[in-house]
Amino acid sequence: MGDVSLSIGGQHYSVSCRDGEEDHLREIAQLVNAKTREARMAVGDGLGEVRQLLFAALLLADEANELRKGAVDGANADKLDDLAARIERIAGSLAQPANAP
Repeated sequence: MGDVSLSIGGQHYSVSCRDGEEDHLREIAQLVNAKTREARMAVGDGLGEVRQLLFAALLLADEANELRKGAVDGANADKLDDLAARIERIAGSLAQPANAP
């Protein structure tokens, strides 16, 4: 099992993943971090950590929903569902502080 240090919304997290998925996790964490910045720019610096992650998740879900609407076959919808489930698992692990057990 691999461990990855991530920085999202100015906070640092240690997240475990399957061996070999470290680079992918870093890549998608950069997307989440970009969305937290986007949310902060739209709403202001008064957002707390949880609300930043909430708005980032909503922005990403909106993008996924738009892609799903444009999906022409079930295979693409299944891929998006799998991606959404993975994002939810990662978001759940990010909700815990880096020093939590």
